[in-house]
Amino acid sequence: LRGSIPAELEKLTKLETFSLESNELTGTIPSNIGALLKMKQLDLGHNEFVGTIPTGLSDLTNLEVLTMQQNSLTGTLPKRFGLYHKDMISLNLN
Repeated sequence: LRGSIPAELEKLTKLETFSLESNELTGTIPSNIGALLKMKQLDLGHNEFVGTIPTGLSDLTNLEVLTMQQNSLTGTLPKRFGLYHKDMISLNLN
């Protein structure tokens, strides 16, 4: 896949697992990704994403696995992230 993640992603509210690993995706990770409240596994690794990690990730309180390594992201995890993800079993931001 090439291009960016479409804003319409937020309409997939029942999505629990989403993997876009090892594509040629570019741009920023959409801030509305926080609308996917049932998300348990999110893999965006090995792409060409830039910018900061969206604060909306803090809203994904069911998230157990987050993988975003091998991108060009900057900054830190949102401050609220650690408050709501105490049951996370895998976090890879390398």
